[in-house]
Amino acid sequence: QAQLVESGGGLVQPGGSLRLSCAASGFTFSDYAMTWYRQAPGKERELVAAITSTGDTTNYEDSVKGRFTISRDNAKNTVYLQMNSLKPDDTAVYYCTTGWGRHDYWGQGTQVTVSS
Repeated sequence: QAQLVESGGGLVQPGGSLRLSCAASGFTFSDYAMTWYRQAPGKERELVAAITSTGDTTNYEDSVKGRFTISRDNAKNTVYLQMNSLKPDDTAVYYCTTGWGRHDYWGQGTQVTVSS
C-alpha cells in the first residue's frame, strides 16, 4: 500500500513561486531516491529534478536549473520542490515518484499553472 500524495500546486503569475510537497507512506522512504516529473498537455513527460535517498546529491533538468530546488525531510517522509521565477512553460501536472532511474510508485499529480 505504498502511496505518494502531491500537494501545493495552483495558479501563479510569471515570476512567482510555488512549493510542491509529496507525502509518502507505505514504504521505507529513507531507502529511496525521489524524483519530480511534469507533463503538459500534448507533450511528453519529462524529468524535472531528482534527489538521492540521503539528500546528498541532486539532479536538475537544464531549463529549471537555478530556479527550482528539490529537497527532502526523511523524518517527515516528504520530498519538496521549491519553484521560483516561474515561467508559462512551467505549466504542467507535476508528479512525484520513487527512484532516481527506476520508478516503482507514482503520485496522482498536482496542477501548476503559470499565467498572467
